[in-house]
Amino acid sequence: METVKYEHASPLEDRAIREIVGLAMDAPARAKSGHPGTAMALAPLAVTLFSRVLRHDPTHPGWFDRDRFILSCGHASILQYGIARVFGYGVTREDLIEFRQPHSRTPGHPEVGVTPTVEVTTGPLGQGLANGVGMAIAERYLSATFGPDLVNHHTWVVAGDGCIEEGISHEAASLAGALKLSGLTVIYDDNRITIDGDTNLALADDTPARFRAYGWNVLELGEVANDCDALEAGLRAAKEETDRPTLLILRSHIGFPATAMVDRREAHGSPFSAEVIRETKVALGVDPEISFNVSEDLPAAIVESLSAQRSERNHWESRVTASGERGAKLLAQVASGGVPAVAPEMKRYEEGTKVATRKAMQRAIDALAPVAPGLLSGSADLTDNTGVLLPNEMAQSAENPAGRQIYYGIREFAMGAAMVGMALHGGVRPVGSTFFVFSDYVRPAIRLAALSEAPVTFVFTHDSIGVGEDGPTHQPIEHLMALRAMPGVHVVRPSDANEALHLIGDALSTHTKGPTALILSRQDLPVLGGSDAVNSGNGAAKGGYVLRDHPSAVFTLVATGSEVGAAVGAADELAAEGTQVRVVALPCWECFEEQSKEYRLSVLRRDLPSLSIEAGATLGWAKYADESLGIDTFGISAPGDFVFEYFNLTPSAVAAAVRHRLEHA
Repeated sequence: METVKYEHASPLEDRAIREIVGLAMDAPARAKSGHPGTAMALAPLAVTLFSRVLRHDPTHPGWFDRDRFILSCGHASILQYGIARVFGYGVTREDLIEFRQPHSRTPGHPEVGVTPTVEVTTGPLGQGLANGVGMAIAERYLSATFGPDLVNHHTWVVAGDGCIEEGISHEAASLAGALKLSGLTVIYDDNRITIDGDTNLALADDTPARFRAYGWNVLELGEVANDCDALEAGLRAAKEETDRPTLLILRSHIGFPATAMVDRREAHGSPFSAEVIRETKVALGVDPEISFNVSEDLPAAIVESLSAQRSERNHWESRVTASGERGAKLLAQVASGGVPAVAPEMKRYEEGTKVATRKAMQRAIDALAPVAPGLLSGSADLTDNTGVLLPNEMAQSAENPAGRQIYYGIREFAMGAAMVGMALHGGVRPVGSTFFVFSDYVRPAIRLAALSEAPVTFVFTHDSIGVGEDGPTHQPIEHLMALRAMPGVHVVRPSDANEALHLIGDALSTHTKGPTALILSRQDLPVLGGSDAVNSGNGAAKGGYVLRDHPSAVFTLVATGSEVGAAVGAADELAAEGTQVRVVALPCWECFEEQSKEYRLSVLRRDLPSLSIEAGATLGWAKYADESLGIDTFGISAPGDFVFEYFNLTPSAVAAAVRHRLEHA
């Protein structure tokens, strides 16, 4: 059998490619799970990129001005793990043997923080491409702010047919084209195979034309998947483009060089048989009797060969030092995300007035903007409505690369995924907003933000049936519980505008870990006063607190957001009749659960009968209250006050519910 040839590969590159192809077969075969075909076909591309073009240093993998590499088609994770192994990033043979096994460094899809070289968590197709858009935005902003001598790297994304088909790629590519993000290159692996079969089953797009229409530079490389010089030429041409993002289209053949599996759908997601693996290894010229056959000397030899790229890191460190205060500020911003450890003082709203909590967002942004140079704020076409306008700031664009105001257009999903990319890039803290009902469009990005522990702030206003006349299509019902069900997301629904200021400041401070979803009202809410305001200030950051208490209390009302006002009104009405009730506010369940058991029990007092009040689904409230007042149907189109009355979420309706429960106890 004739040995497979990889054209114009150096001896080290040739060894690396063959080793990765072998690992791409062996690891899924041992795990009895995985995706070998794409990794095999793209091994020459990945090796060429890392050996000749990518700006990186395996001995200092986290240096800030490195190029960013994203495997958007994350099912091909064994490709990235193989690259991390042969390029000396500390991934071992034992790690590869543990591919897809519990708690290994080589999980089924790339997870940031688990494996070296993984910049973002990928797997759900298309999101990695949008993460790359966010990384390119962050890089351009920081380069414009601190100078290209200190920040000047490129973002590389490998995407497959699935990424290109998913709707988010349309949103993200359109945004990138509009912003002219020349620091971004997407390599489209055009292998024309999906799990169901050939892409022509469902895809008839003219992809090059589509991306050209978005304003991208499109380079069609053709049948050069095994020619390292041709691949290098394409990669360098993409990097030299200075006016727009680039799409490199590479025609590869999934499963190559496994003759029996080339261009077959089975090569996508099924481990190969022992016979196919043996035949392919013979063609590769490697020992067919050895699984996970790795060369112990290869990583060190390749690292040694990267002297030019590694010297770029040394030069960068020298430039940072020589730049003095400018370099020190860059390093400080990278460490902090460009936000303060403690939010600045903000002018409080007057007690007894009525203010929508969304208005607190703008006041907080106004106060934070001067002391948070990493704050990049934007919206999916609702900037004024949601209060995320940075004062006196330019829009981010090719003409104004230092602009901190980002206009995402009506692209909620791309906005969310781009913000995840920005946050994981480092040096910036993204804020993005839309109406709460459209969190459905953002949800997959929120999930990956949580999984990645990316410090992203999602601002969702118009949080309930208070939207009123816009009707059931715009009135969130199940959305609070849907987000609360997602691990690691701090879902924050403040009780009033001053509490909102406090919690927004917390969300946008250095110590924040993972994503925060701020759920803010469209309608005006009473501003708490007296002891209520004191209790809010002392307890809101804990996620739950006793707003009102009484030694003779016989009942507890538990509420969030606008319904805290209804609970307070009901408590006043009942007190006038001689019935004392406690009022508990739970602005953030996730934060509340982080408190001690003793504290939580003291707040909830489950020895008393209790009722939750929230303008949304009642599912989940049994954890905190005996019974629930809420909405388990869709809303109605009517003025907001009428809708609250219709669903019995007014102070008098809450008071009546308490009387009924006490009478029938």
